[in-house]
Amino acid sequence: MPVPLGDLLTRAGVLTQQQLQAALDYQRGNGGGLGSAVAALGFATDDEIVAILSRQYRVPAVDLAGFEFDAAVVGLIPAATARKHRVLALGRSGAVLTVAMTDPGNVIAMDDIRFLTGCNVAPQVASEAAVDGAIRTLYGARRDATDARRDQAAAAGGALPAGGGGIEILDAPDADVEGAAAGRQAAEAPVVRLVNGLLAAAVQRGASDVHVEPYDAEFRIRFRIDGMLYPVAAPPVTLRDAVISRLKIMANLDIAEKRLPQDGRLRARFRAGGVRREIDVRVSSLPTLFGEKIVLRLLDRERLTLDMTKLGFDDQSLERFEAAIRSPRGMVLVTGPTGSGKTNTLYSSIAGINSPQTNILTAEDPVEFNMRGVNQVQIREGIGLSFAAALRSFLRQDPNVILVGEIRDAETAEVAIKAALTGHLVLSTLHTNDAPSSVARLLNMGVEPFLVTSALNVVCAQRLVRCICRECAAPAPLPRTALRDIGYSDQESAAVVPHAGRGCAACNGTGYKGRVGLFEVMAATPALQQMILAGASTYDLSRQALEEGMVTLRRSGLRKIADGVTTVEEIVRETTL
Repeated sequence: MPVPLGDLLTRAGVLTQQQLQAALDYQRGNGGGLGSAVAALGFATDDEIVAILSRQYRVPAVDLAGFEFDAAVVGLIPAATARKHRVLALGRSGAVLTVAMTDPGNVIAMDDIRFLTGCNVAPQVASEAAVDGAIRTLYGARRDATDARRDQAAAAGGALPAGGGGIEILDAPDADVEGAAAGRQAAEAPVVRLVNGLLAAAVQRGASDVHVEPYDAEFRIRFRIDGMLYPVAAPPVTLRDAVISRLKIMANLDIAEKRLPQDGRLRARFRAGGVRREIDVRVSSLPTLFGEKIVLRLLDRERLTLDMTKLGFDDQSLERFEAAIRSPRGMVLVTGPTGSGKTNTLYSSIAGINSPQTNILTAEDPVEFNMRGVNQVQIREGIGLSFAAALRSFLRQDPNVILVGEIRDAETAEVAIKAALTGHLVLSTLHTNDAPSSVARLLNMGVEPFLVTSALNVVCAQRLVRCICRECAAPAPLPRTALRDIGYSDQESAAVVPHAGRGCAACNGTGYKGRVGLFEVMAATPALQQMILAGASTYDLSRQALEEGMVTLRRSGLRKIADGVTTVEEIVRETTL
């Protein structure tokens, strides 16, 4: 258990009870910490106080007078948090952040820092005078309105992310729900601040999803950043029901219903770089053994890349794909597992062909981003508005381009094929491992081979891999045998030098920052159409496509390794030979 500094000093014989009381009175009248008051009154030196704290908590003491601070590391902790807890970031090694503290027993401070940075905290002790002076030097003495808001939130126990302001929830009902005890509990200010701080931190760190997970003796919160899940906080289990209820209230879900899954949405506004932005948040609840798990999908339009040239296409693959989406009719399929970026590719396709002269209709489940000039329909299976039903209605709306969120069944496939055959461009997605296997998937749904060959323009399979952080990228050579094993030729393996990230503040110690796509584009050439009609296997289709210049997912990845964009580990994890 943390021991108050006054008790430590009296136990060590440094202060008498009378001196302690005098120091407390001085502190009340002059502000600052108790250590500063003791030193100011001459009862003990800063070095003596630091030595006692170092022995008590078994942490190193640090002299900040000659310390060389790294501005990037210092910036991991916002000014409000540094001032509130009297802490300074000294250095970072991987996922461990070394921090100078005036009170190494302050577990609340360490929890706040862990939540804000995602790092484990290694405390060191320094004097109050040294820390306060360093904070003034590093963060500046000027305190503008943003700092004041941060300090107010910090004083109340809130945790706001570095570099960002607060977050405002829009279109949410009042948190105080009459007659619902859980709702009233969730409306309490600490829980509201915790949830808002959670959303703000997720936005600032570029998370795509937030997982709120209840367990028997643990309440865990994780962020998905660049496709990987990272634990970021473990609030007290006592807050579990209140936090979950608060999230359900914000998303306009039924907080009394805990036995069935529910889906909702909310909008949040926040400030970044002086500009106010809004994001949509999809909320999904799932009953589990120890309570409801909540997953928040953050749909940030600012992070949606609509420029086809920036998605990761090879030049040849991009040329084939763009030719297909600019065709006046036919079907374009984008395939890949969940989370592979298919929606982004489809939206980029629509953005490239959207014009006042084009009538574009989309059927999506759910509609992830609103696009100006595009007529978007939310699928509602519960009332009979399925993909197939929406498609039939679209054909009476004089469309030029139709986007179907996913071809899930034979009925949707049949209507989509017919739409592609009657003078419309149809874009959709399938869940298949690669481009050639999409043909077999359509045939298994019951679509006749002659309809597939008549309608299909192109199939694009894709994956997402993490990019090497540009700030800490460095060569990471591998033996030529290892490079040959993953698909390089003898000549290529002699020239390729893989790179990897060493881990820095910019990438949160992971070595990766951002993601890029791998693409495999198979155009429906006359030769492939004849093979489909003849009942050729997926292997034969793949071999023919390769002879015609198709770049496979693995080959696309190998090119990105050679260009220093990603690592061997990422390509091996996401693709096969």
